[in-house]
Amino acid sequence: MTRVATPLERHWRPDGPLDVTLTLSPLRRGAHDPTWRAEGCAVWRTCRTPYGPGTLRVTVDARERAVRGQAWGPGAEWLLETLPAMLGADDDAAAFPALARNAGNGAEVVLRAHRSHPGLRIGRTMRVFEALVPAVLEQKVVGREAWRAWRWLLRRYGEPAPGPAPEGMRVFPEPEVWRKIPSWDWHRAGAEAVRARTIVNAARHADRLEATAEAGRDGSAAADRLLRALPGIGVWTSAEIRQRAHGDPDAVSVGDYHIPGIVGWALTGRRTDDEGMLALLAPYRGHRYRVTRLLEIAGHRPPPRGPRMPARDYRSF
Repeated sequence: MTRVATPLERHWRPDGPLDVTLTLSPLRRGAHDPTWRAEGCAVWRTCRTPYGPGTLRVTVDARERAVRGQAWGPGAEWLLETLPAMLGADDDAAAFPALARNAGNGAEVVLRAHRSHPGLRIGRTMRVFEALVPAVLEQKVVGREAWRAWRWLLRRYGEPAPGPAPEGMRVFPEPEVWRKIPSWDWHRAGAEAVRARTIVNAARHADRLEATAEAGRDGSAAADRLLRALPGIGVWTSAEIRQRAHGDPDAVSVGDYHIPGIVGWALTGRRTDDEGMLALLAPYRGHRYRVTRLLEIAGHRPPPRGPRMPARDYRSF
């Protein structure tokens, strides 16, 4: 019989409502993400911490109104130390309802979504490169295509998750591993040369990128400047990274295929483009990502129009 190491453990009591699954769900890349799993009442997540690989299991003790974190591997202590931040302990939304009430068009829609999801928080993982790779893979492609590449690369190059993680879970590889992935494996994963070069180049700057997370939410602006100085990373990719790594509630995903339509439809009953979306979100400055997240989970989507964008598959075997 294989012995499983005893986990490190931490109990943390949030200072208000918290929906663990909803808060952590932006970290999930598709239904079969090797780094994220929901089983019963538990959410499992793997991470490449500053101290090595780690596995985290998060559950809620309703009776104690506390979150229970269990962690395994060299990164276990770091994962438990940063657990509150990952679950949005630093996310200050106290002023948001008053801001929304004065926002004008569609304010009641936003307030209703906020009241319906009081446990939503914007958490921060403090792992920038780990957020960068899947964001780059998602550039200008449908989710299915990006998630397929993410799964293939993690299964090929990721480490098995420490501890009793669900079968198939893997840990994000080190930056040096990403730099050495050969061109044929990028192709087999379904990621063309442009996205591969962007990730390989960013891996060379991983230490500088991670340093921005040490400043917490205040490091988001510095991260934006550094990220957008890298070839292949623009406004959309930077925002997607900072939403997760820095917990920036104002990082808007300008250039997204769906979000402008969601915002326009929810707030005005009409589709809009990026320029129109930014105009509608202007009264919510400081919380613009929070608004788009609330509208997404509340199901405010315009009716489908035309065929869906197909997932490409040009891999050779």
